[in-house]
Amino acid sequence: MQLKLNFLSFGLLLATTLCAQEKLLLRTPAINNDGSLVAFSYQGDIWTVSSKGGNAQRLTIHEAHETKPLFSPDGKQIAFTGARFGNNDIFVMPSTGGMPTRLTFRSTADNLSSWTIQDQIVFSSNREFKSLERPSEVYAISPKGGTESRVLDALGHDPAFSPDGKFLLFVRGDINPVAREDYKGSSDRDIYLYDVTQKTYQLLPCFETNDILPQWGSNNEVYYLSSIDGTYNLYQMKLDAKGKVTQQPKKITNYKDEAIRSFNISADGRSIVFEKDMNIYLLNTATNAVNKINVEIRADDRMDAYENKSFNSGAEEYAVSPNGNLMAFSIRGEIFIKEIKKDNTRSVNVSKHSFRDINPVFLNDSTLLFTSDRSNGNFDIYMVRSADTTQIDLFKTMKHEVIQLTKTGEDETSVTVSNKGNKLAYVRGKGTFVVADISPAGLLSNEKILSDTWDAPGGIAWSPDDQWLAYSLNDLYANEEIYVQPADNSKKAVNVSMHPRPDYGPVWSGDGTKLGFTSRRSTSKVTEAYFVWLKKVDWEKDADDWKEDVKQDSTKSKKNAVVPVNIDLEGIHRRLVQVTNVPGNVGNLNISKDGETFYFTTNNSDVEGNDLYSIKWDGKSLKELTKGGTNPGNVTMDAQGKFLFYSGRGGNLSKFDLKSNTSESLPFNARLKIDYVEERTQVFEEAWRTIRDGYYDPNFHGYDWGKLHDKYKDRCVYASTSEDFAEMFNLLLGEINSSHMGLNAPSRNETQRETTGLLGAEVVPVNGGIKVGHIIPETPADKEKSKLIEGDVITAVNGEMITSDDNFFEFLNGTVNEKVLLTVKSPDGKEREVVMRMVSSVTDQLYQEWVDTRAKMVEEFSKGKLGYVHIRGMNFESFEVVERAFTEAGFGKDGLVIDVRYNGGGSTTDYLMAILDYKQHAYAIPRGASENLERDKLKFREYYPLGERPVYAPWIKPSIVLCNEGSYSNAEVFSHAYQSLKIGKLVGVPTNGSVISTGAKSLMDGSTVRLPLRGWFTKTTNKNQELGPAIPDIIVENEVNWLAKGTDEQLKVAVNALLEEVKSRK
Repeated sequence: MQLKLNFLSFGLLLATTLCAQEKLLLRTPAINNDGSLVAFSYQGDIWTVSSKGGNAQRLTIHEAHETKPLFSPDGKQIAFTGARFGNNDIFVMPSTGGMPTRLTFRSTADNLSSWTIQDQIVFSSNREFKSLERPSEVYAISPKGGTESRVLDALGHDPAFSPDGKFLLFVRGDINPVAREDYKGSSDRDIYLYDVTQKTYQLLPCFETNDILPQWGSNNEVYYLSSIDGTYNLYQMKLDAKGKVTQQPKKITNYKDEAIRSFNISADGRSIVFEKDMNIYLLNTATNAVNKINVEIRADDRMDAYENKSFNSGAEEYAVSPNGNLMAFSIRGEIFIKEIKKDNTRSVNVSKHSFRDINPVFLNDSTLLFTSDRSNGNFDIYMVRSADTTQIDLFKTMKHEVIQLTKTGEDETSVTVSNKGNKLAYVRGKGTFVVADISPAGLLSNEKILSDTWDAPGGIAWSPDDQWLAYSLNDLYANEEIYVQPADNSKKAVNVSMHPRPDYGPVWSGDGTKLGFTSRRSTSKVTEAYFVWLKKVDWEKDADDWKEDVKQDSTKSKKNAVVPVNIDLEGIHRRLVQVTNVPGNVGNLNISKDGETFYFTTNNSDVEGNDLYSIKWDGKSLKELTKGGTNPGNVTMDAQGKFLFYSGRGGNLSKFDLKSNTSESLPFNARLKIDYVEERTQVFEEAWRTIRDGYYDPNFHGYDWGKLHDKYKDRCVYASTSEDFAEMFNLLLGEINSSHMGLNAPSRNETQRETTGLLGAEVVPVNGGIKVGHIIPETPADKEKSKLIEGDVITAVNGEMITSDDNFFEFLNGTVNEKVLLTVKSPDGKEREVVMRMVSSVTDQLYQEWVDTRAKMVEEFSKGKLGYVHIRGMNFESFEVVERAFTEAGFGKDGLVIDVRYNGGGSTTDYLMAILDYKQHAYAIPRGASENLERDKLKFREYYPLGERPVYAPWIKPSIVLCNEGSYSNAEVFSHAYQSLKIGKLVGVPTNGSVISTGAKSLMDGSTVRLPLRGWFTKTTNKNQELGPAIPDIIVENEVNWLAKGTDEQLKVAVNALLEEVKSRK
């Protein structure tokens, strides 16, 4: 009988396994030369299967994520990309299986594209040719090894040589094409043809949408994907022997709702394999018939489906019980309770499921509240207590009872318990501020709504007597103010901060005299600590009055009675006191129970990081409490005012004893079970809800967000790797055709991390070594002590000779900041040794070379009359550089060319407008500049004390702005503003059309999803700048290979237009 039961169990297990295999997410298929064998990626490994379907064979098994297999033209080998050494490199192996051989070694992502008949593997990567442009460089490498060579003077993606090697197809455009299939704009991807012999470029006649992944069929047929109808389908066009189009694009597939994500064509041109939904399909090019390839996976999973893990760091939120004996904290969506003892690491898990439990807060010493989405897909309030009447201690009990308190269908968040533990304040939905009574049994009653707005109150804090609530709230001007309001809703909220700069984190003093907060209102623009006097009589006291009060207080017996909080609301915002005046930002404000001492964190001037400090309310007696840059966060004072609790680096927990001025670690050991499939479901749902509830457009650009949930859930949940999960979810995000979107997921893979030392020069493999090409200024190869010259051949590295089978970058891995000995042969044949200290990046030097080149062009084109400034980013680091550059480049010039091409955005448009849109209301003449003011005054009309009076020194002469498809986000806001305010002309091509203010939310497994939350509309036209680009007054395109040719037609046109403007003003 036992044998039969075991056999039955085995049968059930097999059935369960096969059932689970019904949903497989199969990725990036490729097909061999005769169409008989298909390779694909699953579980981050490379597999092969017959094109007729059947049992698949695993070829690789490695911790790294491996994808994009590609057959050699003869079908005997497979190339693929894998992140075994920290980034995607290219590997090659026999198609029947075997040990992979690594081909590329540089610590830069390599994107495999095609394999030529001439036996070259072609890929795209970012090296020393491009600087700030977004498309990649195109390289080729032999499958036998050696060093790669750049094969194209233009930038692009998806390169593919024709079978005869005469032509190269590639794609240009900045947008992520697979995720944004509906995008139509200046950054959409277009297909180009490069004639290798004639060295000419031709834009192929595709569509005004994304056209991607061109591949060669037989007889000069070109296949590619296009989203012209809203969904990626397969198209075909034909070229003649000279590369001219003889047949306009022809639609091969006609899918309406499910896009083809990738495809590959066999070397004989008869078969195409493609990826769609969760499967792979085979298309016969003669008949266009399509069949699904039924794949069976009869193999073990590469990674465990679940894992029991112990955490001694990573605490996200925590709470301390009123008596100070217990601490509750959350890790990875589960709530733990521990005793506040240094020598006891044991932690009790009160969650034990794959939903997300967060925001623990004690109702009393034996009852904990938290929020969870375990019931209805939204966050409700729950209560946990002991189910053992003989042991009510939450830590010691062996039985826990979890009770759901709210069931509203909306999220309840920001739960805050009153000091007496009989009331709750919390937020429901987007911004409904609720106060309710709560019984010890968890019954909520007497609900009152204090406010109901578009934004949720933050930093909710109960007054010591529980009669008032303080909180911060944003207005539509993006200004956060501090409010106080009676908890019984008997009066309207009163603004106690009243300032145009943000105010945060209200905190009451225990003696009921002060309400503290932090604010960015000082002239230094750093966050400082402030408070308002709650009573006018306290505000009116001078220093001597306070000294007398201290003497009187010292003679009185101290009591624990709660002091009633009386507030004189009239003029309260004027009773403001600045407490701190420190160089860094103040945060984590707390106030002692007697109201005398303020505790906060700020920068430690001696080391990198923040530390805890204390200061008296009058700004005196500043003291450093912790040392060494401990970075305390979430600082909270216990109910008795004896300790400050905080979380440190990596989510460690600690407390600071305010009497002994010592810190003590509070170690923990939190054990939980991670079911990765269930967790992936939770992360998917939470990320989807984040966009549902917070995306700036409640109509999601006209797309059905609920329908998209159902379309993508299975392919995300059944993704076999975190990388595939992220890619699938990003496809979901892309369906609503929005910028500023993306999900980043942590990888479970444990791989090596290599970093390549860089010379600062392009290199080309030649017989006998590596030839030095263009040298980037201010890099190691340009320094006097380690200078190389163009044409040098490096023959050895650290004494090891470089052969034709060696990859040069393999010699340089692990050499960052190290000295390397190069044996170099000069163009005249002389040999020398060069000692060079390698660097990890030459990005800044490439950028500066790009800027300097354009500045010289402007000097030449304008014959010295105009200056040039490029704005690298819309951030304060760039702004400080630009503010100086305006003076440097514009000194003695008649006008200024301002360039925001390839500017990725930020937030400093208004600072730049303060410089460019300045209205001069007067002019000033100092003594000595004129001997007769009345006679000479008109000569000085353009002069004003710009260096001392305006906030930023303005530019008052003519200017012009360059923008292009790489101008993104706030760089587009700048372009719109410049044009709308009629400061000058805009030149180039339309901007990207990607303008939304965005934030991000952390998810349970450490993933983050970006959340666009505020739309931008041009005031003069009411046009949404998202998908509504800034359109130049003068539209001009640059040549495809403009970088290699050293030309810049857009810049030249801008110079000529500005010269005309200067001339017209004289």
